[in-house]
Amino acid sequence: MWPWEHLAIGYLLYSGYVHFTNSESPTTGPALLVVLGTQFPDLVDKTLAWTFTIFPSGVSVAHSVFTAAGLSACVVLLARRLEHRQLGIAFAIGYLSHIPADMVYPVFLGGRLNLGAFFWPLVTAAGPARGGFLANFAYYAVRFLAFLGTPRGILFLVLEIALLGTTAVVWILDGHPGFDVPSRFNSEIT
Repeated sequence: MWPWEHLAIGYLLYSGYVHFTNSESPTTGPALLVVLGTQFPDLVDKTLAWTFTIFPSGVSVAHSVFTAAGLSACVVLLARRLEHRQLGIAFAIGYLSHIPADMVYPVFLGGRLNLGAFFWPLVTAAGPARGGFLANFAYYAVRFLAFLGTPRGILFLVLEIALLGTTAVVWILDGHPGFDVPSRFNSEIT
């Protein structure tokens, strides 16, 4: 799954959570933690697999349901202890939304559901060696662009635009949290 898709799903889930539990919109700090949480598994696994070849695959330790659950619980507890509960929840929702999204994503692209890779250390998934980070990114980007040229790819693109458009509208209606930092900073200076 592409980073912007993870971000869209994580933000929609977090925004829904905040509206449901607090009847308010997300604020900047938690919104930024959602961004970090949604990208965290790929930042760890793909960097350590594709750049440093420490992990056998770009879907490994940080994509494990065990790691995600344990680390999310620790972050929530630590944030609560530091009296920043919403930051921990935001990170956890972002991180925990990443795993099932990656599980079902291949199905949308015409592949099959592959749960095994997400149960490290019980299962380890070896990825094909394609060189470094850029070579791996290029491989997946070219494959994805070829897929978009198929009838199924066009349907996927329509759904993608709907997802990203919906997320943009919700984010704007929420007051575009995360982009209000410079305006606050400028007002504090003057």
